[in-house]
Amino acid sequence: MQPDQLAAALADLDCRAQRRRRAVLGSAQGSRVVLDGQSYLSFASNDYLGLANHPELIDAVRQAADSWGVGSGASPLVTGHSALHQEAEVALATFVSRPAALLFGSGYAANLAVIGSLTGRGDAVFADRLNHASLNDACLLSRATLQRFRHNDLNHLDDLLRQSRAKTRLIAVDAVYSMDGDEAPLAGLAALAERYDAWLYLDDAHGFGVLGDGRGSLVGLPASDRIVYMATLGKAAGVSGAFVAGSTALVDWLVNRARTYIFSTAHPPILAAALLASLRLIERESWRRDKLQAHIARLQGLGNDNGIKFIASRTPIQPLIIGSNELTLSMSNRLRQAGIWVPAIRPPTVPTGSARLRISLSAAHEAHEVTQLVEGIAAVLAQG
Repeated sequence: MQPDQLAAALADLDCRAQRRRRAVLGSAQGSRVVLDGQSYLSFASNDYLGLANHPELIDAVRQAADSWGVGSGASPLVTGHSALHQEAEVALATFVSRPAALLFGSGYAANLAVIGSLTGRGDAVFADRLNHASLNDACLLSRATLQRFRHNDLNHLDDLLRQSRAKTRLIAVDAVYSMDGDEAPLAGLAALAERYDAWLYLDDAHGFGVLGDGRGSLVGLPASDRIVYMATLGKAAGVSGAFVAGSTALVDWLVNRARTYIFSTAHPPILAAALLASLRLIERESWRRDKLQAHIARLQGLGNDNGIKFIASRTPIQPLIIGSNELTLSMSNRLRQAGIWVPAIRPPTVPTGSARLRISLSAAHEAHEVTQLVEGIAAVLAQG
């Protein structure tokens, strides 16, 4: 696109109600936040356990800053891999019951690293059609042949794997889908990976900390070196970055071949300290997950009572599909006028015709706030 075409392209996004604009956050994350100078009851954050502003994480960062400073100063293979990073990686591997783990600056970087270092020309990647954009980009940039299977359709995936003659096969899925809140059929996927000698790559950005007693969607799956597990740390863990867990050989390979790891400055050590504090809270404070599940049940129950059809999900992601971009944006704006912040999610983030209000619940919310949300949505729907 040429420079003189940008204004027209942006105007076209406006016409399709697809132009995004950032709100400026003026407070710490919580059930109530300040955005663009106004206070709102927020259902927009992925801080599912309410840990992003927890005093124990803040204290861990303060103490670590005294010893380690702020920046890591170098890539991990030079002098950026600190004792705090090492401790955090060992703790993460132990937490998800895998031999080894590796920290990354983001889930996006982790996805690019794993798929790009395990597959290439002559290989094949099999990806769910509703995968996150970062997974799609990783598959395309790997230069492997990309084959997309219908959402959660094991039979379709089976057919594609059976026909493949690729040297290396890799199945890539979100364990929990970020826009619908539904879950991948992991047991079936693991069985197909075994049958067809394929890698199974799980992006558990929205399951880690919430599902499996906090240990994520991996819980219950058989131990297998062909399963590669990734989870982000800026959602339920309340910190930042991501990690990949798997066999010791896999992690050693990533250290040597993952470009987004090798050619990036290491994660700040103070965040590794915060992560260690977060893992302790996730493990010992199961009441946060219990409270979250109570909010999910309350939202679904009140929705049924008011004729509101939320997508069924046992995760904090509770979407209300509207369909029209314009109507979804209008509903989000009207909720905002009532002091409730719920984001309008439109294509290309979701398929055309499935624009929605994406509600994110948190253990930081109280029951009366969930009630307030449902009452606000009911009032907006009644307005048409």
